[in-house]
Amino acid sequence: MFTPARKSMPAIDYVSIVKSVYGDRRAMVLGALCCVVGVSTGAIKTGSPILWAIAVAFVLVAIYRYVDMARFAREQIQPEDAATAAKWEVRATYGATMFAFLCGAWCFSSFVFVQDPTAEILSMVTTVGCMVGVVTRNFGLDRLLTIQLAIAVTLIGLGVLLKNDVYHWVLGGLMLPMLVSFRYLAADVRQVLLNAVHSRVEAKRLASQLDAALETMQHGLCMLDEAGLIAVSNERAEAMFSELVGQQWKGRPLAAIISSAAASGLVPQRAAEQLIRMINNQRCGKVVLNIADRQHVEVTVSSAQERTVLLFEDITERVLTEERINFMAHYDSLTGLPNRAFFSEQVKDSLEQVAEGEPGHMASLMIIDIDDFKHVNDTMGHLIGDRVLVETAERVGKALGSDHVIARLGGDEFIAYRIGKFDLDDVDADAQALLHAFATPFHVMGEVFPAAVSIGVVTSRDRADDLDVLMTRADLALYKAKANGKSQSQVFREEMDTDYRRRQRLKSELKLALVSNGLNLAYQPIVDLKTRRVTSCEALARWTHPELGVIPPSVFIPIAEETGLISDITDWVLRSAARECQQWPENVSVSVNVSARDFRSADVRGMVEGALAETGLAPQRLEIEVTETALIENKDVASSILSQLAARGVGIALDDFGTGYSSLSYLHAMPFTKLKIDRIFVMDILESPRALKLLSNVARMGKDINLTVTAEGVETEEQLNAIIESTAVDQIQGFLFGVPLPSHRVAELISRMAGESRHPVQASKMVNSR
Repeated sequence: MFTPARKSMPAIDYVSIVKSVYGDRRAMVLGALCCVVGVSTGAIKTGSPILWAIAVAFVLVAIYRYVDMARFAREQIQPEDAATAAKWEVRATYGATMFAFLCGAWCFSSFVFVQDPTAEILSMVTTVGCMVGVVTRNFGLDRLLTIQLAIAVTLIGLGVLLKNDVYHWVLGGLMLPMLVSFRYLAADVRQVLLNAVHSRVEAKRLASQLDAALETMQHGLCMLDEAGLIAVSNERAEAMFSELVGQQWKGRPLAAIISSAAASGLVPQRAAEQLIRMINNQRCGKVVLNIADRQHVEVTVSSAQERTVLLFEDITERVLTEERINFMAHYDSLTGLPNRAFFSEQVKDSLEQVAEGEPGHMASLMIIDIDDFKHVNDTMGHLIGDRVLVETAERVGKALGSDHVIARLGGDEFIAYRIGKFDLDDVDADAQALLHAFATPFHVMGEVFPAAVSIGVVTSRDRADDLDVLMTRADLALYKAKANGKSQSQVFREEMDTDYRRRQRLKSELKLALVSNGLNLAYQPIVDLKTRRVTSCEALARWTHPELGVIPPSVFIPIAEETGLISDITDWVLRSAARECQQWPENVSVSVNVSARDFRSADVRGMVEGALAETGLAPQRLEIEVTETALIENKDVASSILSQLAARGVGIALDDFGTGYSSLSYLHAMPFTKLKIDRIFVMDILESPRALKLLSNVARMGKDINLTVTAEGVETEEQLNAIIESTAVDQIQGFLFGVPLPSHRVAELISRMAGESRHPVQASKMVNSR
């Protein structure tokens, strides 16, 4: 059973086979002519009309096939148009079938009807020759070949069989197998052809896949032959090295190209030499080439069987990423200065070298902190704050120069380190240069505001001092500079270390005092000017240390803020003050200060409601005092909490009015019930009419918005009289009516002032005399 050629081979090859059948018209005409001459010769010798008829038929079939072949030539079938080629294969089969029938009929007629040896020999020889031609030309089309051989073999076999002669039977026995074997011979030739076609198709497929792999792979590839010449390369490789190789790659020595590029400076000399050695010695490995200082290529070299394959990977992005990561690990992304970790590495290495080197060197360390930077961030935004940090880094660098290692510690703190042969006067000159650098205001994004820094300085000639020691001491000096009013430099002194150790001790013992009832409350009365009675008392925390004595609030409250204990203290004050207030007359309330830290980290509302629930104190008898600092840091949170407390009836007082930044805006936005004017408005009212006028105006403003106005810091009778005569102040708080008193004494004061109708000054003298 034969397999159609159209199904056994690719379209392009099938079309080619069909074209080959129609390709040589001269061979077809020559074969037909031989048949015509042969059959005509037999007809002349024998005078057989059958042979003359077969000769005419050969001529007609030849003409038909010639015309058909001419028409095929004009058809111009496309290389892969298998459908059209199949139609022409059928037409070729018709012509070939007629030709094979005539050859078989010629032999049959010669043996059966003519019975002439010459005619028989002519028919057999010519037919066998024609069948050889059929095999050589039509072997690719199994169906066509099989039909031709089947017709010819059948008619020849019948002819010799009907001769009824043993010798003709022997002739048929010799001839017929040969003719039949032609089909197997054609099949072998066809199989060889198909194998070759399939191999070519597979090779083409593999080559196509290899080309696709080479062109689509993300890396460049280059293969060198035994002589080190470029044999194969893909477009990716050619694009990467276009400046080195140019347009033509194949056949050029890569080692020579790399050497030339190194000589011209396009690639580093050392990397080029390493790559060339690997190629020449056929070693495997990797080399990174920096091409023209803008592209990084990792070259992977693999060698085997005297051939070398180079794989090129563009790692520019990876290198840049690693550089960015390395930069981020060592430098501050905002200012470009070394960060704390990298600064520590540099300074520690420097200190180790000094410890091993010659004596006489001195080290200086300065910690520079921007004054009131948080206010800049909160009021002007972080974008301006970032620009301030960048400009601060620039000013510090210009002021100190290249002798210092400058870094950003974090936040608004910078650090500068210097080591060498210099003296204390040089260190002071550096500090003064820094302060002078910040004498000019900042001009940032249309905003103009003052610039100031505080500086902590430490110097050391002790080779045993390490960086941690120096930074601790510089921090202490900075703390001192800020405590003394900021915008200045302080050099570390040993007593600062003593203060530091004392402060550390207070940190650890403050918590113990809180849990062991080591704290107590004092109450400063607030007197109503109309009734001359105590209307409220401010609760103030006090700490008497068993060994160190009285610790001022100005010392332990900042410590509580720093350690996070302030909220615990606030909670304790709220509960203790509410409990004490329950013992006072119902018209006397108590006020408690709430810090900025409380709004940031504690549940202020929960603490207030917990104190009221625990003690049963009416909300109207409790007043919460907040400063503008607390509001600035936590405006939205504070506004929500204070509004909820005000809705419960708790009083809300703005404390230290006039010392903040945005008092009027907070008076409008927050649910205040009381305005407490800071003592700075009171202290100069006797000497300065301007100060008295200012106090009067502030009090009037508070009254106009329905706030109770309290003046703080009233210490003399003359101040009191001036306030009564010239202002609309409602309440007075100050030493004139008493210093902060313990609970039992303030209860006595409340009772006494409620029961006596004397002038408040006389009452205050009575209280202070006790």
